[in-house]
Amino acid sequence: MQKNVKKYWGIFTLPTMLAFLIGFLVPFILGIYLSFCKFTTVTDAKFVGFSNYITAFKDTTFSHSFWFTLAFTIVTLVLINVIAFALAMALTKEYKGTNIFRTIFFMPNLIGGIVLGYIWQLIFSGVLVYFSTALNLNAKLGFWGLVILVCWQQIGYMMIIYIAGLQSIPGDVLEAAEIDGANSKQKLFKVTIPMMMPSITICTFLTVTNGFKLFDQNLALTGGAPMKQTEMMALNIYNTFYSRVGFEGVGQAKAVIFFLIVVVIAGLQQHFTRSKEVQQ
Repeated sequence: MQKNVKKYWGIFTLPTMLAFLIGFLVPFILGIYLSFCKFTTVTDAKFVGFSNYITAFKDTTFSHSFWFTLAFTIVTLVLINVIAFALAMALTKEYKGTNIFRTIFFMPNLIGGIVLGYIWQLIFSGVLVYFSTALNLNAKLGFWGLVILVCWQQIGYMMIIYIAGLQSIPGDVLEAAEIDGANSKQKLFKVTIPMMMPSITICTFLTVTNGFKLFDQNLALTGGAPMKQTEMMALNIYNTFYSRVGFEGVGQAKAVIFFLIVVVIAGLQQHFTRSKEVQQ
């Protein structure tokens, strides 16, 4: 079997490599090149140097969208992970009906972002009439509306990851802590959380990247209103590329800047959380 795998591995990996090249690598490299060009289509691109990047950095709506997205990501990072971890702790107890509750909490993650945004528009207009009216008139309410929506969608998914992490903790470690006289708080912060760091690394990475990449929900719930005050980075790039004639290159430059920001922040998050992991 091993000889056959070594002999024919190229045949099995070639389709995947071709898909990766055609679907990701080539468009990615082309996108970086186009960020230095003025164009309407790929065939009429003209190199203009760093002018697209200069225009992007001068765009106050883009800088505002960055700080809005950063604040949103920090808030959702804390809320989603704290609540998901608490639910995971509760649903790993030997209570009846825990599987039903796990399914219920996970179900919102199966709904698409655009549909989810319109669902919450109906909820706000049907239950919280004032909140729905002010959602597109007040940036703070728009911000918290997006936070509520994303937390409702993602908490159940992160909860499942935390449950898997909790179930992987060896029982003898917790028993040893009890024998040594550790109380519930000490077991949580000295044993459970350190042993859960791999799961925390995954969940924080997903929460950070999902927060920065949020687009569908932002488009459906607020659309950036009022006056682009609730416009996140992905939506700002989309509006620049498709809503402003002649700004396609600027939109592409913003996309490259956006990519670099997400890579740096996600890399720092990964380094910080992985440094806290312990061997089981």
